[in-house]
Amino acid sequence: MTRPHHSTHREGLKAARLLMVLSSISPLFILWAIRGNSLIPDRWFIGFCALMVVVPNAFLWLRIWTAKKQADKRELAVGRADDHRDHILVYLFAMLLPFYSESIGTWRDLGATFAALAFIVFLFWHLNLHYMNLLFAALGFRVFTIYPPADGNPLSGKTCLALITHRVSLAPGDRIVAYRLSDTVYLEAEA
Repeated sequence: MTRPHHSTHREGLKAARLLMVLSSISPLFILWAIRGNSLIPDRWFIGFCALMVVVPNAFLWLRIWTAKKQADKRELAVGRADDHRDHILVYLFAMLLPFYSESIGTWRDLGATFAALAFIVFLFWHLNLHYMNLLFAALGFRVFTIYPPADGNPLSGKTCLALITHRVSLAPGDRIVAYRLSDTVYLEAEA
């Protein structure tokens, strides 16, 4: 007896997504480096924090550069678009503020903090929230979730995509050329 074949979409570029998630939480490591830690000498703690800021963000910019160099572009059709400026606020209040205020005075506190951070990294990675990045907001980008048009075409995209763009709005029917950063995150190509 053969088992039924279930078609499931799996997001590719797993390492890229993980490093993009780590780049999204890099402001936390900046705050930790400023605050310091009584358990670990500053040179090691600040070095670790600097590494956690520089490496993921360098990878993010390398991914953008690679997508542009290889002309890894797609034309995206907008069926409906939702602006996600509110996600940055949720991100700040749900992740950065609680972790910054967390006291790391014992090894147990440090372990619990890193375990909680690992849970958040996993959730961001698993739920494809790797587009959340303070650097994009600081550079004037907005993030929209784009839903495909309901055109009845079985070959058109069935999943929503995140578009990082300088535009302030998107309208149904817009067609946008964008670089692929991951299978569900795109950066609009500049005209």
